[in-house]
Amino acid sequence: MSSASSKTFLVCHGAWSAGWAWKKMHPLMQAAGHRLVTPSYTGLGERAHLANPSIDLDTHIEDVLNVIKYEDLRDIVLVGHSYGGMVATGVADRARDKVRQLIYIDAFVPDDGQSLLDLNQAAVLRMQELAKAGGWRVPPNPTPPDTSPADVEWLSTRRVDMPIKCFETRLRLRGGPLTLPRSYIYATRITPADTFGPFARMAKGDPAWSYHEIDASHSPNVTAPEALMALLQKIAA
Repeated sequence: MSSASSKTFLVCHGAWSAGWAWKKMHPLMQAAGHRLVTPSYTGLGERAHLANPSIDLDTHIEDVLNVIKYEDLRDIVLVGHSYGGMVATGVADRARDKVRQLIYIDAFVPDDGQSLLDLNQAAVLRMQELAKAGGWRVPPNPTPPDTSPADVEWLSTRRVDMPIKCFETRLRLRGGPLTLPRSYIYATRITPADTFGPFARMAKGDPAWSYHEIDASHSPNVTAPEALMALLQKIAA
């Protein structure tokens, strides 16, 4: 593959997860000639020892912005998965000259001034009750039923609680509405709540968006890495 067609994919991962959850994607990206960067947010993954009640959405946005700065990343294909859609939107806003396009995978798509809890009313009471029980920690959601037993074990031993502030913080866009190319990948093996259906329908009906579907449950980076790789390559091209 020529260097001209090589891309840099930067992942904003989902809640309770971290960069490790993209392990299956690294060899696929490398084989295709791309660079995959999967930083972990403060308080999660290998940075779990830094967890504290003050961590919020802005902390995680700054985490990724610092990766862009110190790794000198440019012409980025920015990928936001699930909660990572909140993070990726903030990163794209604050690094407009570095991000070439934005891909949401079964993710929240916030407007200025919205928090994740604003976008997911069904989760509000559960999150607040769980956080009360744990002080400020929200335990992970269950894994989708089609996740293999080996992957359930891999995930469950590594996923950690999230600080409630990450879900309560309102995103502030500093540069006005985003105008860069945006794509949405909707995982069609939906959960009963269909949390991400509204965002998929928004993207499907808006000509400013590129809309795609994948036959997978919520974390295709875990359960359908080859299919996700093919789709990411197609969109990034």
